[in-house]
Amino acid sequence: MRNLIAFLTKYNHWFVFVLLEVVSLVLLFQYNSYQGSVWFSSANEVSGKVLRWSADVESYFALSELNEQLTSRNAFLEHQVQILSRRLEHAMQDTNVVHRGQLSLLGEYKLIPAKVISNELNKRNNLMTIDKGSVDGIRRDMGVVCGTGVVGIVYLVSSHYSVVIPVLNSTSNISCSIQERGYFGYLHWTGGSSAYAYVDDVPLHAHFKLRDKVVTSGYSSVFPPGILVGQIVGADHADDGLSYHLKVRLSTDFGRLRDVCVIDDTEMREQVEVMQAAQDSADVARNGEGKINR
Repeated sequence: MRNLIAFLTKYNHWFVFVLLEVVSLVLLFQYNSYQGSVWFSSANEVSGKVLRWSADVESYFALSELNEQLTSRNAFLEHQVQILSRRLEHAMQDTNVVHRGQLSLLGEYKLIPAKVISNELNKRNNLMTIDKGSVDGIRRDMGVVCGTGVVGIVYLVSSHYSVVIPVLNSTSNISCSIQERGYFGYLHWTGGSSAYAYVDDVPLHAHFKLRDKVVTSGYSSVFPPGILVGQIVGADHADDGLSYHLKVRLSTDFGRLRDVCVIDDTEMREQVEVMQAAQDSADVARNGEGKINR
């Protein structure tokens, strides 16, 4: 307290000066219209700039959430465009009602947005980690997409994280078809550039053109049909001489991938479970453990 009193006593003339300045400014701006208008204009300009900076900062930190929403919406709209294009094509060709009904059901799926927190590009068997897990509804064998196309398939799941086998993995094997052509094959990545992969097992009698789009066929029980994979940029005969080896420019830029969506589809999940049960039964039968006594 003694030090405070000594400080105030030593600098009392400065405090009196500041007080008088404040009083004079208040009187000046309050009782003089011109100076008052200048003060309010300047104050409004300064406060406006401060509020704008504050809004810019808030908008910047909100970009992450907005990007997630846009990615989810873009993936949904891309798939809807593919479905509607197919339905229109079949309607023009007088396709039967049952087939059109099946196509319409493929649009009823849920997208779980996620962020990529780890992404490998320079290995032969690259892996990707996303920030969503079992508590968010993620399960193994779910398809992963982004706003521009296919990404990969969920491989391992923990409570809050999941590991994805992307297209850029030599073990990846996704069933694809050439859009509007009907011919299908299997997408593989053999290493090298992350911009290209290959579709094998396309029959030699298949008709297609360079720049034709490659989409998911829907035969894998993981991806709905019509999700964009890429564009054909080259074609060679396979080593067996019985099929084509197509070079595809991938629609997904894995080097810049940040936001993805995991496809949660009840019907596809049931298909996977039935196929897995059938596979297990076949394995048991082959091992001689499933024989029935007659």
